[in-house]
Amino acid sequence: MNENLSLGRIAGIHVGLNWSLLVVAALIAWSLATSILPSASPGQTSTAYWAAGVISAFVFLASLLAHELAHSIVAMRRGVRVDGITLWLFGGVSRFSSDSNSPGTQALFTFVGPLTSLVLGALFYLVSLGIGGGAHPGLAAATLSWLGYINITLGVFNLVPAFPLDGGRLLQSLIWLRTGDRLRATRIAARIGMGFAYLLIAYGLATYLFAGSIIGGIWSVFLGWFLLSAARSEEAGGMIREALSGISVREVMTPNPVQAPDNITVDDALRSYVLTSRHSTFPTHDSTGRLSGLLTLAALKKVAPEARATTLVKDVTCPVDSVSTATSAEPVANLLGVSDGCGEGRTLVIDGGALVGIISPSDISRLVQRSVPARPR
Repeated sequence: MNENLSLGRIAGIHVGLNWSLLVVAALIAWSLATSILPSASPGQTSTAYWAAGVISAFVFLASLLAHELAHSIVAMRRGVRVDGITLWLFGGVSRFSSDSNSPGTQALFTFVGPLTSLVLGALFYLVSLGIGGGAHPGLAAATLSWLGYINITLGVFNLVPAFPLDGGRLLQSLIWLRTGDRLRATRIAARIGMGFAYLLIAYGLATYLFAGSIIGGIWSVFLGWFLLSAARSEEAGGMIREALSGISVREVMTPNPVQAPDNITVDDALRSYVLTSRHSTFPTHDSTGRLSGLLTLAALKKVAPEARATTLVKDVTCPVDSVSTATSAEPVANLLGVSDGCGEGRTLVIDGGALVGIISPSDISRLVQRSVPARPR
């Protein structure tokens, strides 16, 4: 899921959001202000309901972020590399650039997400009771009660044993533990996820046709379609990873890529590097020879022609800490999840602090095309 707005870093993890999340926030605020809160706590002003609705929407989004941060922080502590978190229409996605090496590790960082939602839900609900919740709650108590309900619902729904939900990953971890075969575990969990998705689509259609619930029916069908697509993607991804098993980054990378100094102008970079090479990206180094970033053709094109003679390369390069990196001995399958970002999906290969190669998305694509048909599924 593409990121439209960066929220910075939390606990060292990059966090961004997709515009679709703003639609969800608006719908939540509207539903609370016009229906849910007036029914739960009547007699308040419209302004009060809208204020509570807007605040609740943002608190819920913060709860989603807490859910994903729990996944990512525990994964990092277990040695899994985390690219970042993107919040969007269906919640959040933690992006991992390396796989867990054991079913126990995967189960642990998967389970803490729903656990965080359940704990938050219980806390919100207990606080609502403490400030006067019950049969006739005040507005604050009703708002906290809803936050408790929605977080508990999120936690329970995520534990459904169907890919790509957390419960599906827990099921995959269990099958992986029992069989020792990660690919088989992925296939079984993915197919169970597909079955659940078909049931959700059928439920949505039945809700629309027999109960007349247009919004609820369409939402269920849409959610089922998303889960179906994601489960199929997980199964395909598992097959690709299996096909690439045993292949290292060293076997795929372009060795000893041409580096450009970052203290030259954009005009010099175009004449001396871009126009004289078949490559469109160049690692850059500073005046001491230290790797400083990645210069892309897209970044050069953004510089106005009249500014190219005065703009330095270091002002437009993608910083090295924003570019994916790997060692030459790593499994190349670890690079399948590399996000585009300012590095345009490139990975810099570094051994002992020195740049030894570079891998582009097209390198990975060609490898997949060669490897998948040649290996048994």
